Amino acid sequence: MLRAELDRWAAAERTATFWWRDDDAVTAGPALDRLFAAAGAVPLALAVVPMQAEAALAAALAATGTQVAVLQHGHRHTNHAAPGTKKAEFTDERDLDAMTAEVQVGRGRLFEVFGARSIPIFVPPWNRCPAALTARLADIGHRVLSAYGPRPARHAAPGLLQVNTHADPIDWRGTRRFLGLGRLAEALAGHLAARRQGTADAVEPTGLLTHHLVHEPEDMAAIGGLVAEIAAHAAARWLAAVDLLEAA
Repeated sequence: MLRAELDRWAAAERTATFWWRDDDAVTAGPALDRLFAAAGAVPLALAVVPMQAEAALAAALAATGTQVAVLQHGHRHTNHAAPGTKKAEFTDERDLDAMTAEVQVGRGRLFEVFGARSIPIFVPPWNRCPAALTARLADIGHRVLSAYGPRPARHAAPGLLQVNTHADPIDWRGTRRFLGLGRLAEALAGHLAARRQGTADAVEPTGLLTHHLVHEPEDMAAIGGLVAEIAAHAAARWLAAVDLLEAA
């Protein structure tokens, strides 16, 4: 299905753009090594939890030849949602100034630890960000908001692009395990088809979302194989996170 959809893009003389975001990074280790190995030469956007980030993660990034950018993944990745509601670090019930301050502190911490590798893309934990906080992100230096699902508009707020992910291969509501390459390829192809047919924003890159701390070694290797297969197709192009600041 995915190859056939890419062939349709090629026949239309269009380029199918992709990007890869991996969430919840805090330190180095075998799971991170497997992620880097799976990515190979494909650019990778690593959503890092600022107040949990360890120096070992910065060292691992400095040592890898993989194109890896650091995105801000909330503040502490703490659930502040009311009991019985969907998890979120930032909610309408929390004080807006307090949440804004947390985002600013987190952004400063990432720049302190990772330097220029940290770019102004905000990834809210659990992909949820209240509108009031979203409206402030550009004012405190962020240029892109990234959540999950086809974006409803190119801008999430004035001065703030939205570039989401669209294919998450973990069964979060059931087994919490890998759904398999077939389901992942189907999700990627579905978003590509919607872009091509005009039922989704045609220029929003199709986003792959992974969680290296959750995937089994064989699953991450399989994902890497699919990513490489996409990269080899004449109609496909993997974007670096920095490209999202201008190209989305």
